[in-house]
Amino acid sequence: MGFWDSIKADIKKGIDEGIHVVRESTSSVMERAEVLAEEGKKKIRAFEIKQKIQVHFTELGGKLYDLIDKKSKSPASHPSIKSLLKKIDQLKEQLTKLEEKIEPADKRESVKQSKTKKRAARKITVKKTASRKGTASREKAPSKK
Repeated sequence: MGFWDSIKADIKKGIDEGIHVVRESTSSVMERAEVLAEEGKKKIRAFEIKQKIQVHFTELGGKLYDLIDKKSKSPASHPSIKSLLKKIDQLKEQLTKLEEKIEPADKRESVKQSKTKKRAARKITVKKTASRKGTASREKAPSKK
């Protein structure tokens, strides 16, 4: 194999490796984007639930004020108050379940770091394998004489 053929092979190999890295990176970015989008959706849903709870608390406060202002003997037992408390409890339960599903930021970072370490380990393994193959072919060549 001539010098030009050797250069051409090295360039082709470099391009192929570059394309492989770009493909891996693209799929990793897409996976990460999907995960972050799902987390974002969950956080938006949690925010919406919190807003509903706030609206119900505001309404509850207004109704309690009216009942107390009217000198109601037991405002907490009034049907409209009980209804609002029930709605708030239901929303609180939904929020708790949703927040359990939302992955904490520190956990996401540890997962991201472990994936980066795995990729680095794969690259090292690929390089070692490639260098071993090259060494093996060089060692075999002299023994053929």
